Amino acid sequence: MSTAKFDRAALEAMLVGLRPKLHRYAARMAGSAIEGEDIVQEAVVKALAAHDGGATVERPEQWLFRIAHNAAQDHLRRRQRERSRMTEADMTEIEDLSADAEARLAAATSLRSFMRLTLAQRSAVILVDVLGLSLHETCEVTGATLAATKAALHRGRAELKALASAPDDVAVPRLDPDEERRLRRYIDLFNARDFDGVRTLIAEDVQVDVLNRARLNGKKEASTYFGNYERLGDWALSLGFVDGQPAILIRNPQAHDAVRGFMLIDWRGDEVVRIRDFRHVPYCVVEADILFVPGERA
Repeated sequence: MSTAKFDRAALEAMLVGLRPKLHRYAARMAGSAIEGEDIVQEAVVKALAAHDGGATVERPEQWLFRIAHNAAQDHLRRRQRERSRMTEADMTEIEDLSADAEARLAAATSLRSFMRLTLAQRSAVILVDVLGLSLHETCEVTGATLAATKAALHRGRAELKALASAPDDVAVPRLDPDEERRLRRYIDLFNARDFDGVRTLIAEDVQVDVLNRARLNGKKEASTYFGNYERLGDWALSLGFVDGQPAILIRNPQAHDAVRGFMLIDWRGDEVVRIRDFRHVPYCVVEADILFVPGERA
């Protein structure tokens, strides 16, 4: 197939259809469904910018995965730099860039477990065993040689098998008392449909990100976000954790264990300065490690 320039509308349509698959890759590369969505958003922006800059592509799906792969590596490098400023311990192996049974094992493996692999191993296992790309397609995405890809895949599969038989030593997350107090106040007002009360908690310079839908800046624009929830009756909020982070879980009030989305809240004192709402990205819910705080299902 000869190279061709996409119509922007066709590219945008492809991105919509491919977004869950891109997220499966990015979430496993980052070890977090939340960070995976950050990577996907960055990849989407870069893909559209490349299109507008006149990029031509031969195999569009591999091209988009290549962009997501590079965005994931950039994200992990930034994360490593941020962590290195806080501590020299617990560093991710960023510098190492160098089957049905395997596919079932990889698909069932937690996002955290993928972080025990090197980047090269992680990428090879995800692309081949989770997403079903061929070895040659994987080489095209990562830029690695066929021999290096085969070696990374073999070692990554062996490591995942070893991890599958090891005990899970992840500690149960705990809430900071002040964070719990703020979140419970927000949840109680939301569940009572007291949106005037909710608005009193919102900072004037609040930013609301409704993932895959809209970004609202300032308290006036954010008012439409709360108005949308006020008009809907298919939700109830509970306190919980997503990928170890304190979160507000959006659940079906008729099926208490059915989580359909979640919110992440940033505070400045007792004011809400940022809301990230994941209600419209169901693939994040599928990939995320979600825990209810005890007693929150009722």
